Amino acid sequence: MQREMALYDTIFQGSWYEEMINNRNKSVVRDMQWNSDGQQICIIYEDGAVIVGSVDGNRIWGSELNTELAKVQWSPDNGIILFATLIGEVHIYDSLGTKIGRLNLVSPPSTAYNIVGLKWYNGCNGYVEEETYCLAIALEVGRIQLMRSEIDERPIHFLTNSTIAEVNWNHNGSLLAVACSMESDSDKPINCVQFYSSHGILVRQLKVPGKSLTSVTWEGSSLRVALAVDSFIYFANIRPDYKWGYYAETLVFTYLKPDVLDTCIVFW
Repeated sequence: MQREMALYDTIFQGSWYEEMINNRNKSVVRDMQWNSDGQQICIIYEDGAVIVGSVDGNRIWGSELNTELAKVQWSPDNGIILFATLIGEVHIYDSLGTKIGRLNLVSPPSTAYNIVGLKWYNGCNGYVEEETYCLAIALEVGRIQLMRSEIDERPIHFLTNSTIAEVNWNHNGSLLAVACSMESDSDKPINCVQFYSSHGILVRQLKVPGKSLTSVTWEGSSLRVALAVDSFIYFANIRPDYKWGYYAETLVFTYLKPDVLDTCIVFW
């Protein structure tokens, strides 16, 4: 049996100190996620064990779920925790560990599939529109489902025509980056990052060199992405399609503010 230890450190006056240690020899850690305000962390093990701890290293609660786990994700208000299982289900729990139900997935024909992405934009930088799609569930087979909440009865689902490794929202939930590989005319697959809008529209596709693209993440202002390729980390600059114009010796441009749904216009 493979053994894993999870360590949680804090920095104080320039030095790192261990705050919490979770050492379980029964299973392996599959995922861990901080909540939106960074005060609690949820750790899941493959055998179904769940541990929720505080930022100061204290254990808040723990539970043994009767299923094998793959992914975990907090809701933006920290009231709900989603658990993705190894058989392609997403279970809904409250923040205290009480089961609420199961998320409705539009699944492919096979009975079991691998969930490789479970990302819920936390809303910390506002929303691009009211009731926007902010919860993404990605299947390895190339299918993505976008939802406005865990009980959304009208989700968007689409095919990426690729094998997905990971997905991540940008800083304001307007773009979803999809790290994936696609078939080509040659025997070698092509690594690429696909960028989708919050409505599932393909905006751009970036080809990436290397053998295996396994991860993608955004820089804080979403002007760069970092890509894990083989044993390297690649960086790519992002040039957003800004809305702007110029007339009568005046530059006019728009931007979005956190917690403000209307678009801000600047005349300069």
